[in-house]
Amino acid sequence: MSVWIGIDLGTQSVRALAVAGDGRVLGSGSRPLTSHRDGPRHEQDPGQWWRELAAATRLALRDLPAGERVEGVAVDATSGTLLLTDPAGRPLTPALMYDDRRADASAANEAGAHLWERLGYRRMQPTWALPKLLWLLRETPLSEGARLAHQSDFVNRRLVGRPVATDLSNALKTGVDLIEERWPAEVLDALGVPAGILPEVVRPGTRLGTVCPEAAEETGIPAGTPVIAGTTDGCAAQLGAGARSPGSWNSVLGTTLVLKGVTKELIHDPLGVVYSHRGPDGSWLPGGASSTGAGALSRDLPGRDLDALSAQAASRYDPRPGGASGGALPGAIALPDPGGARSGARRDPGRTPPVVTYPLVSRGERFPFAAPGAESFTLGEPADDVERYAAILLGAAFVERLCFDYLDLLGAPVDGEVILTGGATRSAYWTRLRADVLGRPVTLRENAEPALGMAVLAGGDPARMIRTRAVVEPSGADLREPYVRFVTELERRGWLDATAAAHARERTTR
Repeated sequence: MSVWIGIDLGTQSVRALAVAGDGRVLGSGSRPLTSHRDGPRHEQDPGQWWRELAAATRLALRDLPAGERVEGVAVDATSGTLLLTDPAGRPLTPALMYDDRRADASAANEAGAHLWERLGYRRMQPTWALPKLLWLLRETPLSEGARLAHQSDFVNRRLVGRPVATDLSNALKTGVDLIEERWPAEVLDALGVPAGILPEVVRPGTRLGTVCPEAAEETGIPAGTPVIAGTTDGCAAQLGAGARSPGSWNSVLGTTLVLKGVTKELIHDPLGVVYSHRGPDGSWLPGGASSTGAGALSRDLPGRDLDALSAQAASRYDPRPGGASGGALPGAIALPDPGGARSGARRDPGRTPPVVTYPLVSRGERFPFAAPGAESFTLGEPADDVERYAAILLGAAFVERLCFDYLDLLGAPVDGEVILTGGATRSAYWTRLRADVLGRPVTLRENAEPALGMAVLAGGDPARMIRTRAVVEPSGADLREPYVRFVTELERRGWLDATAAAHARERTTR
C-alpha cells in the first residue's frame, strides 16, 4: 500500500501524518515548538524545527505496517517566517516569525508599488517577509554566500541534503511576482537585496529532490522518498479541506477566522485586505484573515464550560417548530431575545432583535475591512452567560457572511461549496448557526488539517483521501434583519466602507 507523509510546521508545534491512499491516517506524531517573544519581537530557533520535525516523523512512521511504501513527503510552514543561512544551510540569524513587527514596510511599498498593485494586494504589511528581510540585511553583517530561507526551505534543505527552491506560496510575502512566477529583480535591486541571496522559485507540488541518507536516518523517512514543494499553512488547510474548484471556499474558524477560496482570475482588492496565492495548478487562491473569532469566548467567558453553554443555547433558542433539532447534528441557531432569555422560554425569533457581539479578539480588524482602531462591541444587553455566548457566536457568523459579501463585491465566485474547518466545527450549534446566517448548506470533513493537505500535495488522490463527514442544511431561520443592523453599525462607526456595506445589504434581498 502506498503512503504519503504530510508535515505541518506551525508556531507551537510540528505535526506529521502518514496517510494511506484512501485517507486513513496510519500514523501521526506531534512535537512542541517554543518561541521567544518580547514586544514586537517574535523569534524561533530554526534548529529546533528540524529536531522536532525529525522526532514527529519518527513517531508517525513508528507503527507503519511492513511492506507499505512511502511515495512522497511535503511540508507546510507559517507564512512570512524567514531567516538567513550560510552556504551550508546553517542559521546565521534566528528565525523571524510571521508576526514579528520590528520591520518597516515603507521602503518595500515605495519600490514595489506598481507590482503590488498588479498582484492585487496593493501594499505590504510590516510583518511580511520582504520588510523583514530588509531589516535582517541592515541588522546582520552579511557573510559571503548567505541565503534567505523561508521556514519550509530550511527543513526541505535538510531533507534533501542540498540547496532547494522555494515555493510560490511561501515566497508571496517576500515579493515574488506570482503572475510571471519569478523574483522581481527590478524591485529587489532598488531595495539593495543581493541577487545571490534568493532561492529559485517553483510552484507548490514541484519535486525538489529526494530524502538523503542522513535525513532518512534522523527522520525515519526512507532514503529516496520524493520531497515535494509545499505551501503556507493556510493553503495547506485549504488543500486538506478539499476546496479545489473555482467558487469553493474553506472557512476556518478557530481563535480567529480565515477564508480561502479558488478563482480562475486574479482578484484585485482596492482596500488591500484580500490577497491571492497561486495554486499548484496555476489557479488563484484568494483569501483574508479576520481578527474576530472564538478567541472572544475565552476573553469574555473565562473559565466557563463552553460545551454546556452550547447545549443551553441550543435548547433555549431553537426556532424550529417544536424545537426539534433532528439529524446527526443536534443543536440549533442562536436567536437570543432579551425578554425570553430571562424567562428561558422559547420565542418567535423575529419578535425582537437578537443580541449580537462583534467578537474582535484584539484591537483592530484586517478582513473584511481594514480598521486599525476597531474594537469589540455588543448590540443589546445580554441577560446571562448563555445569551452572551450566543451573541458572540452570532457576531462571528455575521462577520463570516460579510466576508463572503465583500468577496462577491470584488468579483470572486462565491456560489460553490463552503467547507467549514477549525475548532468551531466541534459545536453543532455553531455549525448550524453559520449555515443559517449564510443561508446555504455547509460541508464538514472527517479530517481537514494542514498535514493532510500536504499528504495530498505530496501525491495522494484528493478524491479518495478527503472524506466528507456531514453536510449541514440551514434551518430556514431568517437572520437578514439583524445582519443588516450589524452591517449598518459597522458602517456607522466608520470602519466598513459605504460601498461594501451597501452591497452587503443589497445581497440580503436576492
